[in-house]
Order: sequence, then structure tokens, then C-alpha cells
Amino acid sequence: MLNYLSNKNNLQVLYEDNHIIIVNKRPCDIVQGDKTGDTPLSEIVKEYIAEKYNKPGAVYLGVVHRLDRPTSGIVVFARTSKALPRLNKLFADKEAKKTYWAVVKNQPPKKEDTLTHWLKRNPKQNKSYAHTNEIPDSKKAILDYKVIKKLDHYALLEIDLHTGRHHQIRSQLSSIGSVIKGDLKYGANRSNKDGSIHLHARKLSFVHPVKKEPLTIIAPPPSDPIWNSCH
Repeated sequence: MLNYLSNKNNLQVLYEDNHIIIVNKRPCDIVQGDKTGDTPLSEIVKEYIAEKYNKPGAVYLGVVHRLDRPTSGIVVFARTSKALPRLNKLFADKEAKKTYWAVVKNQPPKKEDTLTHWLKRNPKQNKSYAHTNEIPDSKKAILDYKVIKKLDHYALLEIDLHTGRHHQIRSQLSSIGSVIKGDLKYGANRSNKDGSIHLHARKLSFVHPVKKEPLTIIAPPPSDPIWNSCH
């Protein structure tokens, strides 16, 4: 099921039913409101629901998880108070399988590998540092990657997460010298013009919290020359 809301926000809905709505976040959208005052994705989705279903008054929408602002891809929201705690538990228990795509400047040393690091977060910098050994206040981070396409000047990686740490993919790939395109914070030479990074939440698989049916969602990456060459 793929719908488009034709308004200035250009919201791309990947799946919706009475209990959940799943959208394809554009790079640089924020999922929830913050100090910038920019309109968050959660409000855009509420507007979409109110408009589509002619809902008077406040629209219920529960935020289940987030993506970093410069990242694009799948974001799940709960449409009912029944679905929200079930989705929260599903994500907390790692029962939602997440796959990401990342475009990196330097191809990793191996075509596929499992990376294990201990990440320590620096809140002042809003950055996580990857260490090869456990240090105080660090959290274990594990991911699998494989190179799925070689581009002219970049490589496309597919990444499966085993843990969900702050800036995990960005930090771990940077630590092996494969910095994500546009990610200045983790060592890229230059930023992308729109402030995005080439990291995309590509695929999500989980069991529907109410219907109990398996659900797999795939989100097309943003349209730009590099992402377009990844298809």
C-alpha cells in the first residue's frame, strides 16, 4: 500500500491501517519537535490523518522510535493507545528487524563483516565514540554489513543492526574508515548541500501488534544522483 499526500509537505505513506501508520521520512525532517521549532514529522502525519479521515479535534499519534535528523527512511507511528505500548515493547525487545543502506566514500576492508564496538556517548557533542574494548559507561554495539554495490566513487552497504545505540551505524562505520557520505560529524570531507547524510532506513520487518500478521516494509531512498544509481 503506497499513498502520497499531495501538499506542501509531500508526505510519503508506506503503510497505514487503523492501528499504525508507517512513513518514509525525508532527510532533514525531525521526527518529534525540538528547540529548532521546525514542524516535526509527527505533526505532519497528524495533519494528514485529520485531513484524510475528516477528524475533528486532536488526532492521536504515538511516537514509537526516531531517526537522526539527517537520515531518511522508515518511521513507525501508533494510531491508537492500544498499539503504542505493544509497538514500544516490540522495538525494545529487538523484535523489529531493521535494515539500513549507507553510501560510504571508502569501501570497507572486507566485503561483509560483523562489527563489534563499545560506544561511549558525548552528550555535549551529540556524538558517540567507538572503542574496540569496553570502557566505563560504554555500551556494546553490534552490526552486520555487506557491500551490495560499487559505485563510481562510493560503495553501497546494507546494514543489519543487532543493537540500537546512539549514532551506532555512523560511529561504527567511521571507526573502520568508511565514513557515510555527507556525515561531517563523523569525518566526511564535505557535507551534502541539503544537510542530509547518505544513510537510509531501508527495510523493517515485524509482527503487527494487533493483527499479529508479519509485516515487511521497504522504503525507496531519496531521489538524488547517487541514491538513484543504487537501485
